[in-house]
Amino acid sequence: MLRVGLTGGIASGKTVVGEMLVALGAHLVQADVIAHDLTQPGEAVYDEVVRYFGRGILNDDGTVNRGRLAEAAFGGSGRPSRIKELNRIIHPAVLQQQKKWMDEIGHKDPQAIAIVEAALILEAGAKKDFDRLIVVTCRPEQRIERWAARMKVDLETARREIERRMAAQLPDEEKIKAADYVIDNSGSLQETRLKTQKLYGQLSKEAKKAGKNLQSS
Repeated sequence: MLRVGLTGGIASGKTVVGEMLVALGAHLVQADVIAHDLTQPGEAVYDEVVRYFGRGILNDDGTVNRGRLAEAAFGGSGRPSRIKELNRIIHPAVLQQQKKWMDEIGHKDPQAIAIVEAALILEAGAKKDFDRLIVVTCRPEQRIERWAARMKVDLETARREIERRMAAQLPDEEKIKAADYVIDNSGSLQETRLKTQKLYGQLSKEAKKAGKNLQSS
């Protein structure tokens, strides 16, 4: 099995690339989905997040309001960033679940490509958990345009939010240095698809080789 990390800055298009890889036959889990599950009422991570950030981050039904939590964590308007506190609470549990998921995939299919999509693989010190790291990039102005379209906000609002969130992430230049593969998502969707198809072919060869080595050992 090949363990692959898929990362990139906010609004770079890593989810799009992930969907393309899944369509080609890869397995994928999103760290955001794992984190969402872990911050549901009844989970230990939920209790810790509420203890640190207060009940003001909750909806009336007791679930976490992700928008309010983001506001509390990323700071702004004179409020300090507390994103390191949030990551300290959530990251260890997310990393544990990611490893468990990859182990389950590998048990079912020794030649599988198991991909974890996560924005903060490098920041969390999790690169060691993967055989290969893919970084998705795009031009800075595209991040803003895509965020504005996704969130239905104006460009200036999108710019401020992108800058606020990027402050908690390594710059693309640092991510690229650590990458085994880079997908530049600055062009058309078709161009990205062709790049992803080529990458998948390479990953498939590596996964099959890894699987055969495991079976012969």
